[in-house]
Amino acid sequence: MQLPALAAWAWIPIVIWAAFAQTVRNAAQRSLTAEVGTLAATLVRFLYGLPFAALWVAALYLAAGAPVLPAFSAPYFAWVLLGAVAQLAATAFLLAAMKERNFVVAVTYSKTEVLQVALFATLFLHELPGWLSALAMGVATLGVLLLSLPKAAPAGAGSAGWVSRAAGYGLASGAGFALSAVGYRGAALALDSGSPLFTGAWGVLWAQAIQSALLGGYLAWRQPQALGAIARSWRLSTLAGMMGALASIGWFTAFSLRPATDVRTLGLVEVLFSYLVSRRIFHEKLSRAERAGLLLVTAGVLGVCAQL
Repeated sequence: MQLPALAAWAWIPIVIWAAFAQTVRNAAQRSLTAEVGTLAATLVRFLYGLPFAALWVAALYLAAGAPVLPAFSAPYFAWVLLGAVAQLAATAFLLAAMKERNFVVAVTYSKTEVLQVALFATLFLHELPGWLSALAMGVATLGVLLLSLPKAAPAGAGSAGWVSRAAGYGLASGAGFALSAVGYRGAALALDSGSPLFTGAWGVLWAQAIQSALLGGYLAWRQPQALGAIARSWRLSTLAGMMGALASIGWFTAFSLRPATDVRTLGLVEVLFSYLVSRRIFHEKLSRAERAGLLLVTAGVLGVCAQL
């Protein structure tokens, strides 16, 4: 399926949609966590999303009328495996940070993902960001850091907190998410499917199959009761899985159109969605630092778009 009308700017609405779908998925997963546990709620994202990923691949082939499979290669599967495993590891590190005292510091460090994406993309893909992209990443990351600052410093969250084990877990989590983005971008570059839609669809399908097998196998071994719990919560699990799959389809399609640094920087629009929803529902007032952070994130997002 050739898409001659797909303009250079098409990745922008795709990423914005992916960020919105991810916000909905996160809300559903938060509700599930209390019912089935954190790891089981994480599995839902992949296991219940897998059928929707398969349906998307099937729908594309039915629409195109071309049953020819792309030429999968060993490098392609290596990139997909890197992305899938790194994403699981990032989630595990973030869960480990949740058990630590200085969780706010850990989460703050995890937000360095955008800068780490630039580093790994340069090392592994030789995609060096331009000066405008680099400036946008720096500004947006500073904004996220301001948003992540606690309103009042908790006990033990002083200078020692920034070199704590929680901070290390948070930094490792950001590195994992950055590696996963680079892995998925590398897979997109390694697959000549003739269409970014097909490239994104196959990437989601393979990645979620790997993640479902790895995490599902682990839970079947260590926490078999968790599988029954997510089966009983099938309605909310289906919503979380569907929105997760739709978000992943958007991310993977964007990775086939644009470097990972630009995609993940624009993806910070999810932060704006989250804060707007929070204020709308909970009527929370933003502090001066939070308002400055939102402005910086918005400036970074607009900076990435302005380079086109």
